[in-house]
Amino acid sequence: MSNHTKAVIIHSAHDLRIGDVPLLDPGPGEVAVSVTRGGICGSDLHYYHDGGFGTVRLKEPMVLGHEIAGTVTAIGAGVTSVQPGDRVAVNPSLPCGTCRFCLEGQPIHCLQMRFYGSAMRFPHVQGGFREKLVCTAAQAVPTGNSTPPDIAAFAEPLAVCLHAIRRAGPIAGRRVLVTGCGPIGALTILAARHAGAREIVVTDIAAPALAIAMKIGADAALNTKDAPDSLEPYKADKGYFDVAFEASGNGRALADAIACVMPRGRIVQIGMGGEVAVPLNLVASKELELAGTFRFFEEFNWAVELLAKRAVDVTPLLSATIHYTNPRSAFELASDRTKAMKVQLAFD
Repeated sequence: MSNHTKAVIIHSAHDLRIGDVPLLDPGPGEVAVSVTRGGICGSDLHYYHDGGFGTVRLKEPMVLGHEIAGTVTAIGAGVTSVQPGDRVAVNPSLPCGTCRFCLEGQPIHCLQMRFYGSAMRFPHVQGGFREKLVCTAAQAVPTGNSTPPDIAAFAEPLAVCLHAIRRAGPIAGRRVLVTGCGPIGALTILAARHAGAREIVVTDIAAPALAIAMKIGADAALNTKDAPDSLEPYKADKGYFDVAFEASGNGRALADAIACVMPRGRIVQIGMGGEVAVPLNLVASKELELAGTFRFFEEFNWAVELLAKRAVDVTPLLSATIHYTNPRSAFELASDRTKAMKVQLAFD
């Protein structure tokens, strides 16, 4: 195997380059994967536009990307879960397995988590936007060779939404509000419908996103920019919805969700937008539960299974596929909510 591979590397805000990164042969328990598709995530866009988000800042060049799928090309000693030629989705999470949270069965909160394409640690954890990579065998989850790589690359964001659904408790037969219809909000719609939601109402300020939401199964889509009072009917008599998923990270959206959820309902906060004001009087008087949700763990394999079975249809969310050697065009398109929902990089 060559000792280098091409990758998409962010050096600073708007400084995105194609460069060489080291590539080793797979060791015991590891596999080599030829990456086929990589989805551009909101965090990738933060690095591209701002050099980071919040207190997380780029301190060195970093390979971006964590929504990736490809084909196994080689396996290390002791690997039996996959064989060369198998198509896989690559789980970007690698917990340490030895910290107190890992030992307590909460690897999602691992104190030494290594997550692809993340500047939260230094040295940074290099990402998956590269022609080839080596990962642990456990990270390479077989998708079945009939699952197209562009579908398999949705496993990571879908896993985020499946974890959010689990944080909400039982969904079957419930009325659900989703605020924010970007890729995560849209996948939350699909996940909630799969979980048996009775009714799904969504909000956003972008008409194209709302149109896709209706296409994938929302019962009503409200443009809170054009019609700021469109949620008012749902706030009457202490609220209408059993569960709300706040996927925008916007303070007003969270306030609306709190006002629209009925007493003893639950709001699951998915979007991260920094500090916002929370109407605690309503949270207390309506006995609401405000739950956070962050990433995923075992839900990744579940997401792969759902995609392989075509139990959820993510194809309406894929706006464009652009070759990785033209990353600026891909990132600029992914940044334009009027033109794109999800943009993927092609590495084949």
